[in-house]
Amino acid sequence: MTGGASGSALGGDSGAQVGAEGLARVFLTRVVEPGDEVAGRWIRERGAPEVVRRLRDGGPMPTGVTATRWAGLCARAARAEPERDLAVARAAGVRFVWPGEPEWPGQLDDLGDARPTGLWVRGRPSLRMWALRSVAMVGARACTEYGAHMAAMLAAGLAERGWVVVSGGAYGVDGAAHRGALSAGGATVAVLACGVDRPYPRGHTQLITRISEQGLVVGELPPGDHPTPSRFVMRNRVIAALTRGTVVVEAAHRSGSLVTARVAQRLGRFTMGVPGPATGGLSAGVHELLRGEATLVTDAAEIAELVGDMGELAPDRRGPVLPRDLLEPAAQRVLAALPARGTATVDDIARGAPTARDDAVARLYELRSLGYVERHDDGWKLTRQAMISVRSRQDGC
Repeated sequence: MTGGASGSALGGDSGAQVGAEGLARVFLTRVVEPGDEVAGRWIRERGAPEVVRRLRDGGPMPTGVTATRWAGLCARAARAEPERDLAVARAAGVRFVWPGEPEWPGQLDDLGDARPTGLWVRGRPSLRMWALRSVAMVGARACTEYGAHMAAMLAAGLAERGWVVVSGGAYGVDGAAHRGALSAGGATVAVLACGVDRPYPRGHTQLITRISEQGLVVGELPPGDHPTPSRFVMRNRVIAALTRGTVVVEAAHRSGSLVTARVAQRLGRFTMGVPGPATGGLSAGVHELLRGEATLVTDAAEIAELVGDMGELAPDRRGPVLPRDLLEPAAQRVLAALPARGTATVDDIARGAPTARDDAVARLYELRSLGYVERHDDGWKLTRQAMISVRSRQDGC
């Protein structure tokens, strides 16, 4: 699952490589905040080059924006240097993709005017191809050992099934999910809330570098830009829209992971949750999702069954098959009619079955040949083997 990457922003003169549309969108990533629907509407109605021209000229001011905000955008525009951003990106092995380009994942268009102006991509595979078969996995940064274990196990299982695991590169569940996919030799994508040339958090520099070498690192912000709380929130919509479904492993009631899940629900994507202890605060948000439209999942097979193609079914869930489960129903009823302790007469057993006396005798001799019962004078009793089997069944009820 490699796929060739687009070379739109690599090599040669940067501006010439991306063209007028691409260069305008590079410019706008430096000026417009991610998820800005008003700016998205301007771009849709007027086109990116025209929006850039108005920002550079300082007017006329579009409708739906205050003079203060317009002045702030124009001030940002005065400092934007798209050719320089492309040169810095090229030196870091980063390319720029935008709506309408071959590598652009079409599912991001579901965000409407909130879709990214463009994406900075670090890594060799094709983002569009990888996104076609991808699952988001998100959760608490300060996750428990259980949360980290489940995230790594689920991600590894999905990777082994040919799914791309998408997360946010953060501490906790995100990092565990990325590592789980990588440990299985699979594919993973980190969507950052900052420039993809400067990994954040710093403690994950090695991990994010490894992801860029084996997978993809993606972000809306231009090279060198820093994260902010609002950018983390906006980043989550990209994770949700990019993938077929979102799995929340652990999340408190106010977790940002729930934002990703709710965006996924609004977009018609699958939402899934991994259950945890009923008393655990880090599972409270997940359980709230599960009480709504989210689906409970416990392993990679269940996730693949939900988001995958027809025929990708999880195995049936059932307990261990006990030898007595293989008995015919009539023999099982006779066996169940014997007391757990002591002996019983044939008449008592026939009444308890219920069946005819002759049938009870025939079944008892059949059960004796199989080691379940033994005869004591005029009565019958369970063997030690059968008593253990009865206890095992009762424990499993």
